[in-house]
Amino acid sequence: MSVVSRATAREDAEFARIRWSEALASEESRPGWGGLAFRSRLVDHRRQLVDVAPEQAFLPIERIGGENGWYHADWLWGVRGAFDRLIGGVGARRQRRDPEDLRPGDPVDFWRVEEIDPPKLLRLRAEMKVPGRVWLQFEVTAREGGGAEIAQTAVFDPAGWAGRVYWHGLWPLHDYVFGGMLRRIAESAVRCAA
Repeated sequence: MSVVSRATAREDAEFARIRWSEALASEESRPGWGGLAFRSRLVDHRRQLVDVAPEQAFLPIERIGGENGWYHADWLWGVRGAFDRLIGGVGARRQRRDPEDLRPGDPVDFWRVEEIDPPKLLRLRAEMKVPGRVWLQFEVTAREGGGAEIAQTAVFDPAGWAGRVYWHGLWPLHDYVFGGMLRRIAESAVRCAA
């Protein structure tokens, strides 16, 4: 393993341990254009409070993708999957091992489960072709006095200027898709609890 490979692996391991809800607690709840810069990575971090237990808040997160879809703008996810297949990627496989249960290593459309710790954490790593690397992480924490907070964080490690152009150029779509997805996950959690 080269020095660069070891350094990248060490940095990835460090990032994997980050609890974004804690690391970005002092940041604005609504990101600016392009999200936030965190070291060499670009981050879109959003939070939503729900009046349900953490276990209930995590249920729709664990069911994401596959036949259940992505809760918001599924047609855009489909377009992204078709484009990915066109450029030689895996595309939107609509594949899950199980519709409700996830394990590390499981495929979820064009993502892969990197870590899952119900009802606290789900981290997905993108397998789609992008100029860089992408993770999508969900964290659920209990709120003092009841309820839960759902934190959704997209992390992009851009590959040079092409990666930065990609991320900032698609920001309006990311803002629409990720914002709507978190709202719908929260609504689904409340419906499941009822």
